[in-house]
Amino acid sequence: MSHSRIPLHSRVNRQNTSTLVSLLGLLAFLAISFAVAGFGSIWSISQVNGWYASANKAAWSPPNAVFGPVWTILYTLMSIAAWLVWRQRHAQDVRRALTLYVVQLVLNCLWTPLFFGAYPLIGATALWLSLAVIGALDVLVALTLLTFLRHSRSAAALFVPYLLWVLFATTLNAAVVIFAV
Repeated sequence: MSHSRIPLHSRVNRQNTSTLVSLLGLLAFLAISFAVAGFGSIWSISQVNGWYASANKAAWSPPNAVFGPVWTILYTLMSIAAWLVWRQRHAQDVRRALTLYVVQLVLNCLWTPLFFGAYPLIGATALWLSLAVIGALDVLVALTLLTFLRHSRSAAALFVPYLLWVLFATTLNAAVVIFAV
C-alpha cells in the first residue's frame, strides 16, 4: 500500500503514537538511571562525612561537591544514549547492546553501597571488593560503548564522558585501597 493511500488522520495518529512511545521510552531510561543514582546517593551521603571524610585519598580527588553534578550529567547522557539505541529496537543486536547497558547499570548500582556502606562493616575488604566491581564496570562500560557505536555514533559519543569518569573513579578507588593497606 502506498503512503498516499493511507488516510492523513491515520498517518498523523501513527506518528503521534510513535512520538509518544519514544518519549515514554526516554522517560523510562531517565527514571531507571535516576533510581540508580538515588539508591547510590543514600549510601554515599550517609558516609561522605563519615569514614570517607577522614580516609586518605588521591591528591587528584575532586571536592565532594563535584560528584553530584557530574553524576547527574552522566546519568542523563547515559539515558539518552540508551534511548537512542532503544529507538532502533527492531535492528539486529540491539537487545545485546541494551543488555550490556543494564548489566553495567547494575554494577554501577552495586559499587556505591559496597564502597561507602560496607566499609564500616568489613573494612578494607569492602574497598578491595569495590575495586573489583569498578574494574568490571570499566570493561562493561567500554563494551557497551562499542556496542552502542554499531547502532548510533551519537549514543557512543554520549557514553564517552561516562567511560572516562568511571576510569577516573577507578583510580580514586584504587588510591583509597592503597592508602588503607
